[in-house]
Amino acid sequence: MGKPTGFMEYERVDVEYRPVGERVCDYSDFTMPVDRETITRQSARCMDCGVSFCHAGIVVEGNPIGCPLGNLIPEINDLVYNGDIEGAYDRMSRTHPFPEFTSRVCPALCEGSCTLGEHELPVTIKNIERYVIDYMIENGRIRPKVPLVRTGRKVAVVGSGPSGLACADMLNHLGNDVTVFERADRPGGLLMYGIPNMKLEKSVVADRIRMMAEENVKFVLGAEVGLDMPVIRLMNEFDAIVLCCGATNERRLDVKGSDLKGVHTAIQFLSASTRRILGLATRDENQIDARGRSVVVVGGGDTGADCVGTSIRQKAASVVQLEIMPASPENRAGSNPWPLWPRVLRTEYGQYESLEIFGEDPRRYLTTVKEIKGEKGRVSSVVTVNVEWVRENGMLTPKPIEGTEKELPADMVVTAMGFTGPERALIDQFQIEVDARGNVAANDVNYKSSLLTVFAAGDMRRGPSLVVWAIYEGRHAAIECDRYLSEEKNEKIASLI
Repeated sequence: MGKPTGFMEYERVDVEYRPVGERVCDYSDFTMPVDRETITRQSARCMDCGVSFCHAGIVVEGNPIGCPLGNLIPEINDLVYNGDIEGAYDRMSRTHPFPEFTSRVCPALCEGSCTLGEHELPVTIKNIERYVIDYMIENGRIRPKVPLVRTGRKVAVVGSGPSGLACADMLNHLGNDVTVFERADRPGGLLMYGIPNMKLEKSVVADRIRMMAEENVKFVLGAEVGLDMPVIRLMNEFDAIVLCCGATNERRLDVKGSDLKGVHTAIQFLSASTRRILGLATRDENQIDARGRSVVVVGGGDTGADCVGTSIRQKAASVVQLEIMPASPENRAGSNPWPLWPRVLRTEYGQYESLEIFGEDPRRYLTTVKEIKGEKGRVSSVVTVNVEWVRENGMLTPKPIEGTEKELPADMVVTAMGFTGPERALIDQFQIEVDARGNVAANDVNYKSSLLTVFAAGDMRRGPSLVVWAIYEGRHAAIECDRYLSEEKNEKIASLI
């Protein structure tokens, strides 16, 4: 590394957030820019560890280790330290098509497996990545790269979320003619309508899609395959199809009163907010508004935290976030050693905002909803109950604790309880096989479904996961799709000889 002793000389410096009183008044990026000198010192902390785990990209017994994309992180850090930002971007782009996305929304699996992080705070890999990509964009150093050679093969990509975009990008650069079908009015999937603007500004997504279009990727919007575009037509017009539709079935709250007016899923809430910012909201979407309301968010994950932050920006009167799991420990438990992803307590931006505005952390651990009460068809309160986790038939199960019921005032409830898998309508139309969890049955070797020319990638194949895993899957499914089409072409040529 450029400075072998850097990790002993410099402490970790995290990105700073804009003041709470300022950032909750808009939907702009809540982070502050990092200067070149700080980034140079932070990259100097990369310690020439010999066998680095930050880019391992493996899963051990369900625990991720390092970046799934296999980013060449030590090399990138060394180039940044030595002032070669363009060289760092070149290394980055060899494995990663969209660092502007992950540097904003990824939980940084790489940092969880940083060797320095075994005893000290890890290298700020995510912040370094963002500095590199933002520098390149702001200085006009990233330009469209139109493939010079075309194969003549046509591939349809269904879905334009992170896996679909990554798949289309790779297929295009391999010389295929790619058409992306998206049922929404804008491309991007959850990047556009599932992640709030202050976390991932939509201009960032739109700029990347614009560049892909300039590189000859075709986007067909408002086209739901199986409805607007018949499956049989798709199969007749394209040499192969890659399904990247995500795991969009949201887990529903199955309690009395869950059908009351004012109860919304996280995607309904976040999507309506984004569409309102973009000036696209329908009359019904404009009604999904937390202004002046007592909001209860059900779910303690990242999406739940996004719902808290969005509620605060919409000027909610109060926000409570219910989490059925216990609070994570502040430090690694003995059962969670390095280099596994550290399962420790994290406080997200929206929770910090709640602390400052309402004077308390919005999270209520080991708590679930027992009933939603209403008046005149609209939610008026939420009855909660504490739970304890007990082992039954070898599995941990949450059990309500009698006598712990509480009634919280609420005139809006947002369920952020995760996703159960992909929607079945399209899968059934293709008549392809699914696995035990309802995902498209396609292995991670060739990503083929039970239909010869249909592939699957991302959450639709692996189940609900992270943006970085979706990008990984999209790229690799594209490579396997291209390989299959190349082999098929060679076989046809051979049969004619």
